[in-house]
Amino acid sequence: MITQYTRLDVADNTGAKRLMCIQVMKGGAASWGKRRLRVGYVGDILMCSVKQALPSSDLKKGDKVRCVVVRTKYPTRRKDGSYVRFDSNAAVIIDAEGNPKGTRVFGAVARELREKNFTKIISLAEEVW
Repeated sequence: MITQYTRLDVADNTGAKRLMCIQVMKGGAASWGKRRLRVGYVGDILMCSVKQALPSSDLKKGDKVRCVVVRTKYPTRRKDGSYVRFDSNAAVIIDAEGNPKGTRVFGAVARELREKNFTKIISLAEEVW
């Protein structure tokens, strides 16, 4: 479950290392009392700020980027009744059309990305869970 101000690792080779969620663009909503909070799960699109980047990269600290969530610590329930969760929250930076900016995706990604039409990210990933 990704909310505003959540820190995420970057799972691609764009040069950014850490992101902070500014806004959940497409995702669900959870409510606690009278407060409604937009939350993002695997496959949801976020607007993030780059908090840490390599010095030689095109992305610099403070840049705003669109990204898609590929791993969450919060368990995701599948249709067969099983749950999958990962050790960290991670995202892949995408462009306006939804294609990844990087040429490699590090670590495992969730299978739910295929249902949300991020097949290019799945094909670049090392492992699909």
